[in-house]
Amino acid sequence: MEGFTWNIGDKIVNSRLIIGSALYPSPKIMVEAIQASRAEIVTVSLRRQAAGDKDGKEFWQIIKDLKINVLPNTAGCHTAKEAVTTAMMAREVFATNWIKLEVIGDQYNLQPDPFELVKATKALIKEGFEVFPYTTDDLVLATRLVDAGCNILMPWGSPIGSGKGLMNPYNLEAIRNRYPNINLIVDAGIGKPSDAVQALEIGYDGILLNSAIALANEPVIMATAFKNAVNAGVLAKQAGMMQKKELASPSTPTIGTPFWHND
Repeated sequence: MEGFTWNIGDKIVNSRLIIGSALYPSPKIMVEAIQASRAEIVTVSLRRQAAGDKDGKEFWQIIKDLKINVLPNTAGCHTAKEAVTTAMMAREVFATNWIKLEVIGDQYNLQPDPFELVKATKALIKEGFEVFPYTTDDLVLATRLVDAGCNILMPWGSPIGSGKGLMNPYNLEAIRNRYPNINLIVDAGIGKPSDAVQALEIGYDGILLNSAIALANEPVIMATAFKNAVNAGVLAKQAGMMQKKELASPSTPTIGTPFWHND
């Protein structure tokens, strides 16, 4: 649909929602939720689905049958070396140079390791990958990743799986304002559709989420809710939202307004 078209990683998609493939009650519900979301990019983890075993092959066939773009991730990696090795394997298995780069530095809140993340980013970009780095909302780290060659940044809204929404909107806006021409995606922490709307209203290009849909009581219905929320956020940003005011302002002017009287 015009207005939602998005050029990301040298591909054009028609949804600003990227959806995960983990945690669903069943493969059937996963497929139905992804289809209901109208997402055109799905994330998959090589570490969760061993490519060579029976379950891994069946999972990969399900993903291929969706006929949408695949974004492999390096979930579970804790060093640059481990992440680069996983990315190389993912490129062979999934036949894409896209990689969602995760290098976790702390198990308490699954915060990315900034040093290892930048190191892995530099190595993967040299190898021809389009890196989608999962990062915090730190502007300096964002700058280091852009300097390393990233065209895309994916700062968290809050820790993975927390559902806390956008903890620091100011930090996210600072990155948006500093890098107006970089594709920015809020990755992690989105808990409800209104969180997605907020991220898109402040100018982010897209949303990546998994738990908020997969762990809902009705994942397919929630996927539809997020589809509508993302569309609403995009349209609101494009339309231009009214400025907040300190005082009340009448919505109906009195000057020049006709009055009707009963005779």
